[in-house]
Amino acid sequence: MEFKYLVVGILVLILISLGRALYYLTSNKEADGGKMVKALAWRIGLSVALFLLLILAYYRGWIVPQQVR
Repeated sequence: MEFKYLVVGILVLILISLGRALYYLTSNKEADGGKMVKALAWRIGLSVALFLLLILAYYRGWIVPQQVR
């Protein structure tokens, strides 16, 4: 059950990072361009980390696919 909370937490962090990038995109300050790139880089890094975590969890047996009857 704790693993589900970890996955949901990472997904929330991804959404927050995406929201920050959107905010910096719509802002008129020139310095916000670099902040937008950093926010998008964090989103990509978190997405890759989540993907690798799910693969690791599958191979370690922490999660199992749902069986269709």
